[in-house]
Amino acid sequence: MTTLSPLALPTRDEDWAGWLDERARGSLRTAGDQIAALKTATAGEVAILELWNDASISLANASAVTSLLSSVHPDSAVIELAEEIEIEVRRFANDLLLDREVFDQLSSLSEDGLEAGARRVLRDALRSFRRSGVDQEDETRERLRALNERETELSQAFSRNIRDGRRTARVAPEALDGLPEDFIAEHQPGTDGLVAITTEYPDVIPFMTYSRDAEARKAVAMEYFNLAYPVNEEVLHDLLELRREKAHLVGYADWPDYDAEVKMIGKGAAIAEFVEQITSDAGDAGRRERAVLAERGAQDGIADIDQASWRYCFEAVKREQYGVDAQEVRTYFDFAKVHQGLLDVTGRLFGLVYEPVDAPTWHEEVTSYDVHLDGEHLGRIHLDLHPRDRKYNHAAQFDLVSGVGDRHLPEGVLVCNFPRGLMDHDEVVTLFHEFGHLMHHTLAGRHPWVRFSGVATEWDFVEAPSQMLEEWAWDARVLQMFATDESGTPIPTELVEAMRAADEFGKGFLARTQMLYAAISYRFHLEVPDDLTARMEELYPQYSLITPLPDTHFHAGFGHLDGYTSAYYTYMWSLVIAKDLFSAFDPDDLFNAERATRYRDTILAAGGSADAADLVAEFLGRPYNAEAFAEWMNR
Repeated sequence: MTTLSPLALPTRDEDWAGWLDERARGSLRTAGDQIAALKTATAGEVAILELWNDASISLANASAVTSLLSSVHPDSAVIELAEEIEIEVRRFANDLLLDREVFDQLSSLSEDGLEAGARRVLRDALRSFRRSGVDQEDETRERLRALNERETELSQAFSRNIRDGRRTARVAPEALDGLPEDFIAEHQPGTDGLVAITTEYPDVIPFMTYSRDAEARKAVAMEYFNLAYPVNEEVLHDLLELRREKAHLVGYADWPDYDAEVKMIGKGAAIAEFVEQITSDAGDAGRRERAVLAERGAQDGIADIDQASWRYCFEAVKREQYGVDAQEVRTYFDFAKVHQGLLDVTGRLFGLVYEPVDAPTWHEEVTSYDVHLDGEHLGRIHLDLHPRDRKYNHAAQFDLVSGVGDRHLPEGVLVCNFPRGLMDHDEVVTLFHEFGHLMHHTLAGRHPWVRFSGVATEWDFVEAPSQMLEEWAWDARVLQMFATDESGTPIPTELVEAMRAADEFGKGFLARTQMLYAAISYRFHLEVPDDLTARMEELYPQYSLITPLPDTHFHAGFGHLDGYTSAYYTYMWSLVIAKDLFSAFDPDDLFNAERATRYRDTILAAGGSADAADLVAEFLGRPYNAEAFAEWMNR
């Protein structure tokens, strides 16, 4: 067995720019050489596909470091260099898929004699070329080339404006009444006597949940729901128009149809059908729940369940009607204990050993671990879990290295923005969710073909394994492994049961909110409305049970409109599958080794080596269905 080493990262701050340049641009040069060799290879020889894989590995190496460092590195010069090289990487990749010589070489291959993985790679590559317009006339191909270049610029700008557009509301110290003591201690008044509440998650979510000051909540909400506005209004509209033109040029009716072709859902119209179905299914429950929220809000003089009030009312209902006080709950979730508990739980579940390593990284708060399975070094993970200036301000898993057979160890990075002290249980659930992506990346990092390494399944399946892992963050016996208060007392089973009961409240209400986001994602790309704000305001009452605040522009800060484009529906689609996957586990024995190992090897380790529906059917012993989801939604 070949012994592989993790990627060597710079040990000095001043070396990062040079290292990035060599890693990314060096990989691009290598990819260029490999493509040149592919073009001169003998037509019909399997070496063509092997060179295609080599070039894909080089491109993946270049793309991973630029995407990651532009999102997490604290040095603005490194961020700007990463963005600059990222444009070069995307240009290379886009131009490659318009290269007829490469397409012709791949087309010369016969599937006869190819092993299953090679056939899958070949089919995928040829489809990608056709979808990129390689078989169009020269004039069309040149237009597509220009559109690709512009899309990269707009995509970067959209994300950058959200990342760098942090806003701040200044509120009176009295507005912190109701907030946890540790939050108050960390938010002292400034020289003007006011307290700064930023639009970062560790500020805005607790404030909107606990502050008793309705006007202050509204002031914070106004900042949050205007993130990246107005600058992203024009950027987003240009992106939507560009994507529509690209889809038309390669023969599709619209962008959602183009985008859906490579997903489980298949067609754009099916997205609309799915959104309407979930909206209808969740309607009665959602309206009942909204009425409960409105009744509770009225006690505090709240006239409407809007963007500034719903979290506060939600928390009040859970506290008063279900006996769950989130501030009591969070005393059991100290970040350091949760961090270790996550490793203990997933290690036991999947048979993994995490070895802490003192590896150089881009920031001192990043922790790194080598991951082992049955004595084999599977890969390395890096956990970057706290907020800082100019850092990616949501939660996501980034690749650092794509694992490839006996050539590269997989390395993944978890990028989140959690508090350094006590965590809300919702944040614990999010951490488990995002760690699921990291497990998928690491366990599926041993395939010979990079195209299907790691989290490389259909986009509307990719969330399912992470959504299923959330279930472990709701089990009392699991939580008691690490959730203890200051005195070391584990979280009581009765409290976890109450938390689960409280979590049942709001399923319909929150599903309707998710369908609003899915509708915005789909409708914006289908219709490309001239006035995005006006169209958003029309969609709100059709799908969401939350009233938007006037003069807010949620879509400008909706980062998923970049990466997910028209496919935000995938979160709910994946949840349907996640509930079915979880039905195969015994809720009284979540660490059952046989079931967990079979799931690990059949679903996670498989990566994209087969269609998601086939992987799920192999694990369940039948095709997936929505029965478990329907039972959960309606109980």
